[in-house]
Amino acid sequence: MSHRADYYLAPQSPWTYLGHERFAAMAAQAGAVVRVLPVDLGRIFPVSGGLPLQKRAPQRQAYRLVELRRFSEHLGIPLNVQPKYFPVAGDDAARLIIAVDLHDGTQAALTIAGAILRAVWAQERNIADAQVLGQLLAENGLQPQRLEESRSAPVQQRYDANTQEAADLGVFGAPTYAVDGELFWGQDRLEFVQRRLQS
Repeated sequence: MSHRADYYLAPQSPWTYLGHERFAAMAAQAGAVVRVLPVDLGRIFPVSGGLPLQKRAPQRQAYRLVELRRFSEHLGIPLNVQPKYFPVAGDDAARLIIAVDLHDGTQAALTIAGAILRAVWAQERNIADAQVLGQLLAENGLQPQRLEESRSAPVQQRYDANTQEAADLGVFGAPTYAVDGELFWGQDRLEFVQRRLQS
């Protein structure tokens, strides 16, 4: 019996970026059924006790930069800890991932999500810019009309539903991986995710 892996992500999250390729590879190796679920952290934080980065205490903000550097070096994943386009609104990128998922399937959604995350954290690109999102589609062999489709009511409804589902499950940050309903928060928990997928 294959496991179900629900992937709650935010396309502007550095921690989602650091875990993305490893999670995708683990899930594929395990033959898991993956659901790619972009969520709106702006609606998750207020109901879960979280704060946007700018509102966190200075010592927390400073330590975050240390940890990002540490994980980037440890994992060998390039990352600009203070990229040019951050903070950045992630809603349009999240909706694009959903549109790709709806029309092209899970693997394509994982591909465009990875491209969007790299754009922010490794390539100094603005994912709130429609032109950049169009370029990312083209670079990954996806149809340009996905951008227009990402602005549709069904996509917004899916985004809202993902966010509500996450809040109802007790998700409070990104990335969160739920394997058969069991929550694992953060890319530093991927070892536990892997064990669960192999059980």
